[in-house]
Amino acid sequence: MEAVRASAAWVASRSSHVTVDLQEIEKVVDKIQGNVPKVEWDFEGIHYFDNGPLTVQYLFVLDALNFCFWPDKDLSYDHLASGLKLALEKDKTALDADRLKNYTGPKLRQLLNWPRPLPIEEERVRLLHEVGLELERSFGGQAANLVKSAGNSAATLIELITRHFPGFRDHSLYKGHQVFLYKRAQIFVADLWGAFKGQNHGEFHDINSITIFADYIVPAVLRELGILKYGSNLSCSIDSKSEIVPGSEEEVEIRACSIYAVEKMRDLISKKFGKQLLSIDIDLWLWSCGVQNMALSHHRTLSIYY
Repeated sequence: MEAVRASAAWVASRSSHVTVDLQEIEKVVDKIQGNVPKVEWDFEGIHYFDNGPLTVQYLFVLDALNFCFWPDKDLSYDHLASGLKLALEKDKTALDADRLKNYTGPKLRQLLNWPRPLPIEEERVRLLHEVGLELERSFGGQAANLVKSAGNSAATLIELITRHFPGFRDHSLYKGHQVFLYKRAQIFVADLWGAFKGQNHGEFHDINSITIFADYIVPAVLRELGILKYGSNLSCSIDSKSEIVPGSEEEVEIRACSIYAVEKMRDLISKKFGKQLLSIDIDLWLWSCGVQNMALSHHRTLSIYY
């Protein structure tokens, strides 16, 4: 999405705690010869899919809750995705809008079969309520209607999501400039595209407008590859597992520079090898590398956005 791409470039050009190493990007691109390993959506086999509107509802709820797993060392995205999948398989009405707006913390834990309070549980419940209420008010209770109203445009769908659902407004203020990162709104588009293989509910004529999804795993992989370089104080904070304040310059730079770096990687692959890759595919490759190497040090920020 252009607003995200432009924001990331603006931050990267003014960043003081994080540097994007263009020479290291070229080394990585040359090493892989412009061939990003293909990672299939749902390579883990943990997502619900029935090729219909219920899958859209599932993915929207999943991405409304897709953030901040790290405070509980036993919790991961896999638990959320598979927990919601099992809940739907038992009860097809589990994610209906009228039920979403009435969930409590204990009921959400029961839905996910999780034995203790979730990180930022109150916010997760609030976001479920927001999704249920607005889906009922504006989209007949169906996330599929939200998607349909975007007219097969990824950018339009993101605009609709961030207009109607404040919990998806992944904005920051950086040096007096508003920065748009939109991790969860963009990943919903990518999940639709991946699940439906670019057809039906997942057909978008501008899917190449989507950037990577700036979370805490992809930056750790980019750092390991040498593409992201952190200042000594930031490196120390991350390696000592100290929390980074949400909205701080350090946090915004980590996320924005990750997006900028992958856009540069994508451009270089196109220039050197004539291949037009999607940022989605690069993100899935980097993210899969990260989840297979959880020993990587990542930044820790309590946030509802990622």
